[in-house]
Amino acid sequence: MTDTPQQRLIDDLGLIPHPEGGFYRETFRDAARVRRVPDGAERSASTAIYYLLCDTAFSAWHRIRADEGWHFYAGDPIHVHWLTPEGRLVTHRLGNPLAQPGTVFQAVVPAGCWFAAERVPATGLAAASAAGYALAGCTVAPGFEFSEFELADAAQLAASHPAYAEVIARLGSRPRHG
Repeated sequence: MTDTPQQRLIDDLGLIPHPEGGFYRETFRDAARVRRVPDGAERSASTAIYYLLCDTAFSAWHRIRADEGWHFYAGDPIHVHWLTPEGRLVTHRLGNPLAQPGTVFQAVVPAGCWFAAERVPATGLAAASAAGYALAGCTVAPGFEFSEFELADAAQLAASHPAYAEVIARLGSRPRHG
């Protein structure tokens, strides 16, 4: 395999393809258990993963039943987009604000919101210094369960949010891993 920073991260962190796109590895699953209200389902109190987007990979539109905190670690900035219950699009630009003006280190996606993420494409002179990847961490509380993970039907999501059809279509096709 090619010895790129992306491949080194995949190998060194033990990352595997994620169903939504990109690569991940769960690094923490809390032994403490909590009961979700109102259904009483028992879950780990929290979970954490590494999450890597390489090249043109993206996190396709999906939702979960818990809040998800995104934490920037390295590489290029990331746009994390979500649709509020009122139907408004929110976009946070994650990155290192000391080196990448206009970015923040973390953002939280509220439970139940449709959301997606993409590496911010570098343009002009910045393209020459692009890392070609973005490494983040995602923390979910109560803990993440694949049984509560739902990939969006992009056509239906765009039909219900026509003002945002372009970003929904761009991040709603078949997930890519990079």
